[in-house]
Amino acid sequence: MKAIRFCLCLGAAAALSIAGAATAQMPAYTQAGPVPPAILAAKTIFVSNAGADAGLFPEVFSGAGLSSEPFSGDPDRAYTEFYSALKTTGDYTLVDDPGQADLVLEIRLTAPYGPTNPNRQNGAPDPLPMFRLVVYQRSTHFVLWTVTHSLDFAYLRRTHDKNFDQSLLALLNQFLQIAGKPPAVAH
Repeated sequence: MKAIRFCLCLGAAAALSIAGAATAQMPAYTQAGPVPPAILAAKTIFVSNAGADAGLFPEVFSGAGLSSEPFSGDPDRAYTEFYSALKTTGDYTLVDDPGQADLVLEIRLTAPYGPTNPNRQNGAPDPLPMFRLVVYQRSTHFVLWTVTHSLDFAYLRRTHDKNFDQSLLALLNQFLQIAGKPPAVAH
């Protein structure tokens, strides 16, 4: 019995020393990596609508209150509001043809799969809907940057809508910060 305990203690000590050595080799986070020059130099942008996952918008909006569909509007709401807010900043010329753009911004509202337990009895939080903005360089079609922003949980549709607007503005401001532009103002 003593031999088994000794082997277990020796094994645990070895595992801890290996884990400590591996952690010691990880470089400390010191500063952010460089922003691609194409993002900083962009003057024209095409905004692409990647839509929204099913179940986030009602077929016909029936008013505020509890609803199985959290947001008012339609699946194009994120695109429409993002486009309008980006245009309002005046930082870019928005074009109708991606071939004329320096950058293509793809906006999508997604609802990750996961548990749907409103009481959270299992201890795991439900996944929150989130905006995903992918920045492409038009000339190469490579992804230059991706920004995501989760929407806060709410029970009432009007609170969902308020959270929607706040998160969309936060997403836009994250992009503008990366691009070296001043933040957008809520309207």
